[in-house]
Amino acid sequence: MAGNTFGQAFTVTTFGESHGLAMGAVVDGCPPNLELSEADLMEDLERRRPGRTAYTTQRQESDQVRILSGVFEGKTTGTPIGLVIENTDQRSRDYDATKNVYRPAHADFTYDKKYGIRDYRGGGRASARETTMRVAAGAIAKKYLSSEFGTRIQGYLAQIGHIVLNDKSLENVRHSAFFSPDSTRESAVAEFIDELREEGDSIGAKVGILASNVPIGLGEPVFAKLDAELASALMGINAVKAVALGEGFDVVAKRGSEHRDEISSDGFLSNRAGGTLGGISSGQDIRVSIALKPTSSIAKPGKSIDRESREVEVSTSGRHDPCVGIRAVPIAEAMVALVLMDHVMRDRGQTGSSAQRAS
Repeated sequence: MAGNTFGQAFTVTTFGESHGLAMGAVVDGCPPNLELSEADLMEDLERRRPGRTAYTTQRQESDQVRILSGVFEGKTTGTPIGLVIENTDQRSRDYDATKNVYRPAHADFTYDKKYGIRDYRGGGRASARETTMRVAAGAIAKKYLSSEFGTRIQGYLAQIGHIVLNDKSLENVRHSAFFSPDSTRESAVAEFIDELREEGDSIGAKVGILASNVPIGLGEPVFAKLDAELASALMGINAVKAVALGEGFDVVAKRGSEHRDEISSDGFLSNRAGGTLGGISSGQDIRVSIALKPTSSIAKPGKSIDRESREVEVSTSGRHDPCVGIRAVPIAEAMVALVLMDHVMRDRGQTGSSAQRAS
């Protein structure tokens, strides 16, 4: 299988390459009569858009989405929703020098070995440009989950390099160029990114995602655990190298008496598990974090080989993010929304009723 479709009951199939004519998606399984317009999708697309601030790639794309099908008179019809975003600011010449070279830490080597051909322009299908359609589809899922259950999904930059951003105010995230919840450290982040650009280098990041008012009962106890599918979806984002639910790796040093979430007649007394028990949502907030590697496209030379296995030195030019973790925030939100939406639809098919609202 080519692996271009996500989900079972609420599915998203994406197509397009970084420097092709357009990016597109077909979203299937959306219930009818959901009020939906292109403006509903543009808010998150704008948050992800390249060139939005001085601290991300300066590729200038408007990312204006068009809804081609599945919406009539402002409401979804229950039929496939076709989406398309045209690419308007490709600079394919930037990649002429590396078209026969495998850039270190990119998918160049594996794509070429698997398929015998690769689109070298900006990474082709392996480019983070593909995530525009995940964000657009995720916006549909977000709107449905919000209207049906009051679900809210908020991502934020938790750490960039050595700079830890304290979870002070999620409201600050929407006003921050870095999706930072900590306004006191924004100048430090800006200075750090400027330093990286001067050095021709990049840095990794940690992104947190919080989903509140999640319905109880999503997920299955064995092969379709909600936390396992969240982990799979988030690992499918470019550059993600680790996913943690709840307290994540910190559980290694915890005793059972410390880690368990005790329950009273008023509800859970803590949320160390991160919102799932036995693979099924508990109605508590879903808490998940992801770690993203440093951007692979950097100006600092590195060793590699070309298609003839000759050793070469590679330096990547062009327009790239010094930290992919910044624009990954709306992408991570989208993937969490898609998982929750898919499980809501699967739960409806299995139990014959809408999922139970969180208490």
